[in-house]
Amino acid sequence: MDAQLISISNNDPLWIAIAFICGFLVRLISLPPLIGFLAAGFLLNILGAEGGSFLNSTADLGITLLLFTIGLKLKIKELAKPQVWGVATLHMGLTTIFIAAFTFLLAQTSLALFSNLDFKTCLLIGFALSFSSTVFAIKILDELGASNSNHGSLAIGILVVQDIAAVIFISASIGKVPSIWAFALLLCIPLRPLIFKLLEKTGHGELLILFGITVALGGARIFELVEVKADAGALFFGMLFANHPKSNELAKSLLSLKELFLVGFFLSIGMTALPGWGEIFAAILIIIILPIKVAMYYGTFNLFRLRISTSWRTSLNLANYSEFGLIVGALAFEAGWLPKEWLAVFAIVVSLSFIISAPLSNVRDTWFQKYRDKLKKFERKKRLAGDEDLDLSHIKVIIFGVGRMGSAVYDVFEPQFKDKIVGIEVSSDKIKELKLANKNVAPGDATNPDFWTKSPGLLNGLEWVLLTLPTHNANMATVTQLRKMGYTGKIAATSKYQDEEEALKAIGIDYTFNIYKEAGVGFAKELNNKINQSIS
Repeated sequence: MDAQLISISNNDPLWIAIAFICGFLVRLISLPPLIGFLAAGFLLNILGAEGGSFLNSTADLGITLLLFTIGLKLKIKELAKPQVWGVATLHMGLTTIFIAAFTFLLAQTSLALFSNLDFKTCLLIGFALSFSSTVFAIKILDELGASNSNHGSLAIGILVVQDIAAVIFISASIGKVPSIWAFALLLCIPLRPLIFKLLEKTGHGELLILFGITVALGGARIFELVEVKADAGALFFGMLFANHPKSNELAKSLLSLKELFLVGFFLSIGMTALPGWGEIFAAILIIIILPIKVAMYYGTFNLFRLRISTSWRTSLNLANYSEFGLIVGALAFEAGWLPKEWLAVFAIVVSLSFIISAPLSNVRDTWFQKYRDKLKKFERKKRLAGDEDLDLSHIKVIIFGVGRMGSAVYDVFEPQFKDKIVGIEVSSDKIKELKLANKNVAPGDATNPDFWTKSPGLLNGLEWVLLTLPTHNANMATVTQLRKMGYTGKIAATSKYQDEEEALKAIGIDYTFNIYKEAGVGFAKELNNKINQSIS
């Protein structure tokens, strides 16, 4: 087939159709669509398709918006925690040395692609493979509604530290020293109040979306002008807005665009290089040691006194290799440090790690319950502040997810149950805000099986569980966990769509509340009451 006929460009929507078909087929077997997008990239590669500027621009836009939205959720104080920067730096060092030693050992054999590697090159490979994928991990966390959970925010913090190390390495490897004008970027900090006022005036519609795109792309471009990596600019400008009340709304407004453009990124991974059997075999050898990389995450998290469930979940969030390996490979090839064939090896390694890692979110809690006693042996006795056990044995009503909907539910139930109601929230900032409003709230993650062991006696007298979590997947996971724990009381949950209501009822929900439908009904009733009052 003539490659030119299926090349990807502005005028050729074939890649969109193939991406949709592959994503749809994968979703039918309960796997994330991004695996289908990776498969579509490989398929297009086999067919001889070429990425072209359109696909590359789409991928770049997706990554820029992703990093900007990460910045919107990130607080500097999160990066300053020892369990973030400490784990990130220690793990990078340990993994780099281990993978370098592994590849150098293979270099002593006659295996293709390994036999000519010296130790410096092995260190380079180890460094490239020590990172985890920011794009992939954030995508999975968003789908699970776990970005603000303890394990989610911890994973994001570590990924940001890794991204900072990546920026430093890339700048050093290409001899790109930031311009003296880079110091002028610090002026953005005192200018925040002015930018905040502009954000507040944008409203809630298309202007808000356009504002987000402008700041994300503009910030990336400004950093490029002063010889600093564009990705760092998108992340930095996102962090400028992290404490603004509209930061969450801004992130949500960009969600659909970010998801769309990231399709281009996953396609481009599969289309990076066409591998041969030698490259595939080399990639499989590297994939085999992925569990050791994950075990190193688990060990370092426990070293920093995290609860085993948090260590376990965060480790699996990071159970992959990063697209950064492709960037390192390209730089190393251009510098003459690495054979071209290793570009294909890195592409296969990254893709296979995504395919292996994606389904883990569906089985991680089952595995945790199965191997909990063995995993417990690695847990430190002393807990981190805020991670102590909770005394909730007297609670009758528990609300998971205390946002606007959850707060309203709390206000309705509180007069009847007084001191026997509690709200469970993953966001520490939200917890502080709710406590100032005199609400009884505690930190926790409803989908985490260890939450129930952290709260002994909770299920004994519990009568109501109310779920107002941000995603359908989180509600489903919580119900499944409750039933596994033997809870027989009432469960109510919010939903947005008819199929979500049906799915929740199918696994044992007693009551569902369709937010969109019931909001209309509530508005009609309220309006009818007003009309009747005016008539009388």
